[in-house]
Amino acid sequence: METYPGFFGPAYLVSVGYMDPGNWATDLAGGSQFGYSLLWVLVMSNLMALLLQSLSARLGIVRNRDLAQANRETYPKKVNFALYILAEIAIAATDLAEILGMAIGLQLLTGMPLIYGVMITALDTFLLIMLQRLGMRKLEAFIIGLIFIIAMSFLIQIMVAKPDASEVISGLVPHIENDTALYIAIGIIGATVMPHNLYLHSALVQTRKFNRDDASIKKALKLNFIDSAVALNMALLVNAAILILAAAVFYKTGRSDVGEIKQAYELLPQHLGSNVAAKLFAIALIAAGQSSTITGTLAGQIVMEGYLRLRINPIVRRLITRLIAIVPAALVILINGEEDVDSLLIFSQVVLSMQLGFAIIPLIHFVSDKKTMGKFVIKPWVKVSAWLITVVLVYLNARLIVEEAMGFFYAPGNLIWKIFIILGAIGFVALLGYTTFFPFLKKRSEQKITIHDKPKILEISPVRKYNRIAITLDFGDLDQKVISHALSQGTPESVYYLIHITESVAGGANYTESMDDETVNDYKFLEEYVSQLKAKGHQAEAKLGFGNTVDSIAKIINDSNAELLVIGAHGHRGIKDLIYGETINQVRHLIHIPVLIVPAKAGL
Repeated sequence: METYPGFFGPAYLVSVGYMDPGNWATDLAGGSQFGYSLLWVLVMSNLMALLLQSLSARLGIVRNRDLAQANRETYPKKVNFALYILAEIAIAATDLAEILGMAIGLQLLTGMPLIYGVMITALDTFLLIMLQRLGMRKLEAFIIGLIFIIAMSFLIQIMVAKPDASEVISGLVPHIENDTALYIAIGIIGATVMPHNLYLHSALVQTRKFNRDDASIKKALKLNFIDSAVALNMALLVNAAILILAAAVFYKTGRSDVGEIKQAYELLPQHLGSNVAAKLFAIALIAAGQSSTITGTLAGQIVMEGYLRLRINPIVRRLITRLIAIVPAALVILINGEEDVDSLLIFSQVVLSMQLGFAIIPLIHFVSDKKTMGKFVIKPWVKVSAWLITVVLVYLNARLIVEEAMGFFYAPGNLIWKIFIILGAIGFVALLGYTTFFPFLKKRSEQKITIHDKPKILEISPVRKYNRIAITLDFGDLDQKVISHALSQGTPESVYYLIHITESVAGGANYTESMDDETVNDYKFLEEYVSQLKAKGHQAEAKLGFGNTVDSIAKIINDSNAELLVIGAHGHRGIKDLIYGETINQVRHLIHIPVLIVPAKAGL
């Protein structure tokens, strides 16, 4: 039997991308300069996001493919590599915005220098790993908790600011006052849909199990749409709250120049008469940065696995993404000071804008394909709406980028950089055109892409018993089980190498010349085991090692030409791994023989 309440959750992880620190500047600028008049832009951009995210979920539910996997199946290898690089750049740009948002929030809350806040953000790598080990549901619960903190922080601030309800409602009527308002509206729309969210959503919906019959798929699509609608409307309320707060506090008091996060924080107490609202503002900023950076990392793993079929350690993956973002942030702060941080935040949004079309266009192609989607292909009006939204978003983002670049081109000098930018723009347009028209012009043969290669035909022959078996011992309760398992793998002619590593300071310093008490006793204990095995008719040798445990075990095994290693596992993990080390995991990479691991609770 299948249950459906479990479908709710993936869209909440996606929704944090719509309330990340990168959106705050445009919301603050819109509210402080034009009051409530741009609220309708937020609503319109949210409807666009809802349609695109529902298409992403549809791809994952119907085809069991995330966007990266579908791209790999469809486009040529070189194009896919280019799309992969662009996706990674988008994720790094997203992470840059989260780093700066969290660092600014920490500085506002504690007064610490911004560079310290940037360094502290590296620590959330370990928070993410811990949450992932607890499972996807626990991770979703954590993110929902952060969203709740953000929402409550702004709700309290709005209650203190007391905006006029009728004026707020008037902001839902579409109108643009002037070119400056249009520019800010473009910024709001351009910052709405994040490329990594489309990759993320198409993968997260596959974490839910349901039957593959048509009725169950239809039910899953409906419930995921509801999930997306609720989650994205929460994101809309947060963005609207930022704009309304800026309108009620700054626009109403004539402070139309507020467009920076730090500036808003500093002015809130003056206009609201309390430091509480400002502190809540900083807390919400930290929560927004933390929640968004977690989802950005998940998207990074999805992109790498989908495009490259490469799966690496999540900690390594997280550190790579974070370092790519931390380095430019730290350099800008160290070289130019903290004044250019907002420019860096804007730059991250411009980079994101450039990548958007390369995620949306393939997505629309995939969910419009009757061959792969079957009866769940999108309806014509949905397809027209999606392409219209794509044209609008690509145009607005391109216009935003061109306007940002014009100032650079008008300035004298930098000829090499200008030529480089022009060539990059030509390549950008060419790749966008190829991505758009390739599925129309050429139908590729369907190929399934998975993280693993297709299994080979098995040619199985019985594994012979081992003649030289290495056994690691620690003179504890586990030794008997380890030796018993080793004996079961050998023959009467097998030789057993009993290994123990002396880890005393003297032993580590003097090696075989050491005669400290621990070394003497360790050798005596090994010889006792050897004597017992020989008494039972087995051939055994004592091998006492010194110094680094991992290197010594590997050296003894390699020097003895052992064919099998039998080693005991005591079952510690987490902090104990840091204290006692992870011997088994490290040893197995230094030797080239099978390893039999005997858990502490294993039977004989």
